[in-house]
Amino acid sequence: MTGQVARFLLTGGIGFLADAGALALLLAATPLDPFAARVLSIGFALTITWLINRNFTFRPSSRGLVREGARYGGVGIGTSLVNYAAYAGALALVPGLPPLLALAFGSAVAIAASWLGYSRLVFDR
Repeated sequence: MTGQVARFLLTGGIGFLADAGALALLLAATPLDPFAARVLSIGFALTITWLINRNFTFRPSSRGLVREGARYGGVGIGTSLVNYAAYAGALALVPGLPPLLALAFGSAVAIAASWLGYSRLVFDR
């Protein structure tokens, strides 16, 4: 299990970089505000982490691609709501806080819920 947790954290780090990169790009290249841009960047990161978790962290489930994807999406949406609430709360409570710092805060808050959901509800055997 320790190796699996390490792979999960590595995958989460890659997902964080994907989220942060997409957020930075959206903020720089579009008229989106930090709240709307984050919704899109979360979706991008969720797709990236599903592919990595499926093939590196946990291995594909026995449910098939569509059912597994639906479960991953359900857990991902739930944990993303926690992540986004922490992100939005940090931005609202700390005027001038850079969005990427708020993103780091939100990601840290949601990591335990993500592990529990993905390991128990999506890739359980």
